[in-house]
Amino acid sequence: MSATVLVVEDEKSISTLIQYNLEKEGFKVLASETGEEGFELIKKNLPDLVLLDWMLPDLSGIDICKQIKKDTKLKSIPVIMLTAKSEETDKIRGFETGADDYVTKPFSTKELILRIKALLKRVKPSLTEDIVSFKDIKIDRLARRVYRGDKEIKLGPTEYNLLNFFIKNPTRVYSREQLLNQVWGNDIYVESRTVDVHIRRLRKAINLDDQDDLIRTVRSAGYALDSQ
Repeated sequence: MSATVLVVEDEKSISTLIQYNLEKEGFKVLASETGEEGFELIKKNLPDLVLLDWMLPDLSGIDICKQIKKDTKLKSIPVIMLTAKSEETDKIRGFETGADDYVTKPFSTKELILRIKALLKRVKPSLTEDIVSFKDIKIDRLARRVYRGDKEIKLGPTEYNLLNFFIKNPTRVYSREQLLNQVWGNDIYVESRTVDVHIRRLRKAINLDDQDDLIRTVRSAGYALDSQ
């Protein structure tokens, strides 16, 4: 599982436990202990799923969920609410706000991970399937092979990771900073122009024989896997 999960939880012990178990399952995990920082991380990183505590020291999880679902760039991100509130009225309020699932504390980490996987499989199948495609591009994730039509394309590891990231959300435009965070990682210092170099290599590799250019450059915004 190569999905990125953002955990917004102010109880350090719970956050650490969730992060440890998610990383064991192959997830990339970001974490925040406050609502304001969590929302900034959502806008900056566009995670594949948000685990959102209801009770936070500043903004409430309900308020953050409302903001996510009102933003056209963020509203497709699935949200699981984590809360000690177990009353039916509270659950209804959470779902009315736009939450996709609701987990009551205390919870089993195994159950939480199963719910995360089930939700991602439902709303973002391109994250979890072994073979994914866009137009005539196909990625076999188990074999780490890429095809355009019936022709196999040889990619370097960074170009493969870029394409595999793009195909999770085709047509979505990602800034250089977002691509650096998601493909290279937050802990690795790379200049933003390095993204341009690898995009050119990826474009050259997949656009053979006068085929349609499937890497769209959006001036002053970034790049997308999309038809021109």
